[in-house]
Amino acid sequence: MNVDLTLVFLGLLVFSAHLFFSVYNRKKIPDVLFLIIVGLLLGPVFNLVNVDSFGVSGPVFVAITLVVILFEGGTSLSLNVMRSSWKSTMSLTMVCFFVSMLLVAGVGMIFEMSLLSSLTLGAILGGTSSAVVIPLVKILDIGEESRTVLVLESAATDVLCIVFTLAFMHAMQMGSVNVGAVVGNIFSSFVLAGLLGFAAALVWSRIITQIRKMQNSIFTTPAFVFVVYGIANILGYSGAIAALVFGVTMANITTIRNKFLLKIMGGPGHQLNRTEMSFFGEIVFLLKTFFFVYIGISIRFTDFRSILAGLMITFILFLGRIVIARFFSPKSAGSFDKMIISLMIPKGLAAAVLAGMPLAAGLPGGEFILNVTYTVVLFSITWVSILILLVDKSRFVRHAFEKMLGGKADTVDSIFMHDMERYGDKTEEDESAPAYEDRTAFGFLQEQEREQRREQEEAKEDFVEAVMEYHQDEVDAVKESSSQETSSSPRKGNPE
Repeated sequence: MNVDLTLVFLGLLVFSAHLFFSVYNRKKIPDVLFLIIVGLLLGPVFNLVNVDSFGVSGPVFVAITLVVILFEGGTSLSLNVMRSSWKSTMSLTMVCFFVSMLLVAGVGMIFEMSLLSSLTLGAILGGTSSAVVIPLVKILDIGEESRTVLVLESAATDVLCIVFTLAFMHAMQMGSVNVGAVVGNIFSSFVLAGLLGFAAALVWSRIITQIRKMQNSIFTTPAFVFVVYGIANILGYSGAIAALVFGVTMANITTIRNKFLLKIMGGPGHQLNRTEMSFFGEIVFLLKTFFFVYIGISIRFTDFRSILAGLMITFILFLGRIVIARFFSPKSAGSFDKMIISLMIPKGLAAAVLAGMPLAAGLPGGEFILNVTYTVVLFSITWVSILILLVDKSRFVRHAFEKMLGGKADTVDSIFMHDMERYGDKTEEDESAPAYEDRTAFGFLQEQEREQRREQEEAKEDFVEAVMEYHQDEVDAVKESSSQETSSSPRKGNPE
């Protein structure tokens, strides 16, 4: 491999990624689709690069991408919104995963796979991809609760995919399924990994102010997240959940009022500053660019049978997701939010990693599972990208979605202007209503910036309040001491 040409290509790829993102902002064609096409051209089409060329660095790169995207996604979640949306998250996550697993298993049995092999394929493809969902929902103007539910679902289903895939593989090897072991693995993956991520965030919040005094320290937070992720996986927990909870805790650290936790942190917690958050955003953009090119390179087209199975699975998962979105979306979700929820079926990181495990273990049907999974990864991401474009450009498609989801017909011209449907166009009768340009995509981004500034001001007020509350005992002691000195001092009276 020519090193000079490789460096030229990497540089051009970064510039191309910015161009693709610009196209997405203007034409609403997801940049993810372009990146996958680049990978397809490099890999399966022209055979310039293959997955084996990356050696052990390939899986390491995939893991790094997952960790950073989950952590950065967690920092955008509000604890108050999570409290109000956990029921919606659990219902949507569980129903979607198990329904998807059974639908995929049904297709597998149509293609003459055994029951356990079909369930293994269903478990691999039962979740959604954090690396695809999180960047998309951060750009689309959906409700805060719906955004939170989709982010949490993408992280939680990764764990379910891993646990149930390993359980079914073990069942194929041993001839039986251990229900107790499956339940125990799920408990440890979610709860213990979450506790580890939470505890790590408390520790990091205490020492981050000292770390910042070091030179070139801005990358120390991602490095610490890598440590947390690795330790969680070594202990048999979910590193993905630990990284997500770490990000959520760091973003909401100033809301902690418990005196015991405040003592652990040495006082009110310290959030990540704007410079650090901007840096993490740049890292996510870069990693996302290379990750989806890598996915495109990894996809393999070997036989028509696996391609046909992949097409059938993608279509059936989409139909099932529409039904689930109609009945299990958050209560606050309007017709537009339900539409976006119904589209979020992309498969990615977890599926691509798990797909090779049955083949590596020498299990029957392993090669077919691998080929079908890679095909579904391509088709599902392409399907989501195309549908987002059609939903934005075609009123007919939006009307069709709204009828399937049980909502009323949409009257807006763009998916970035759906707040007109939510609140009505009150520009003429209400001077305080946002102007037309504020309901466009550009106006939405401006509103996001204003919202971020408001949140920062609120965070400052919360921090000051937390400091006052933490030191309240000392303040009360000083006041009591002052009052005692005042009462014991001789009073100067007027002579009679």
